[in-house]
Amino acid sequence: MRINWNYIKLSGLLLLTVLLYAFASHRNSTRTVAKVAIQFEDESTPFVTRNTVDKLLIQSEGNVTGMPKEKLALNEMESRVKSHPIVKNADVYVTVAGTVGVAIEQRKPIARVYGNTSFYIDQEGEEMPLSENFSARVPIVNGITKKDIPTITQLILYIKNDDFLNKHIIGVNKQKDNQYVLIPRKLNYKIVLGEVTSLEHKLNNYKAFYQKATKDKTLSVYKLINLKYANQVVCKKV
Repeated sequence: MRINWNYIKLSGLLLLTVLLYAFASHRNSTRTVAKVAIQFEDESTPFVTRNTVDKLLIQSEGNVTGMPKEKLALNEMESRVKSHPIVKNADVYVTVAGTVGVAIEQRKPIARVYGNTSFYIDQEGEEMPLSENFSARVPIVNGITKKDIPTITQLILYIKNDDFLNKHIIGVNKQKDNQYVLIPRKLNYKIVLGEVTSLEHKLNNYKAFYQKATKDKTLSVYKLINLKYANQVVCKKV
């Protein structure tokens, strides 16, 4: 009877693979969490602190560090981090070495609204709470109500996406007659936009005015720049 050595070698190799996998799985399941590594997509806007994230990760058993990996409820931990009102998205995972990783994307404010209750408006046009840890440098908005948020979002996004306007406009006020007024940086005049319509036309007119007034060195003589009339910029001097 001939012995099929190839069959024996293959069987032995398969058995060895199974044993190594079982050993690795057992060893991995008995590992404890060595540390927590928290990464923010944008480190320049720390609205949420690492300490806050640590507290969101803590389970009923105690701190995450030192816990057996097999006891980690990653989905629950991820849900708790995502529940924070300033967190847009989060990914919680654990590495083979026993590190719990947390990747966080924070919401991005585009304007800060002042009123009875102050809050940010984010890029999606949703209300975003202020942070005790960090204050964003965004245009200040006054005089609006919640029903005005879609309109102000449209206006702020237009300003934000224009290099000149983004650097030049620091505030927006809504007046009682529903007219919107823009506040420029380091200038004594106000810019009457009127309704939030024909933005490209109105603001291109303003850019043309600004360019000419800068060339003529006359910016300081104006107190009001009115853009709400078609095809013209009406100015009032001091």
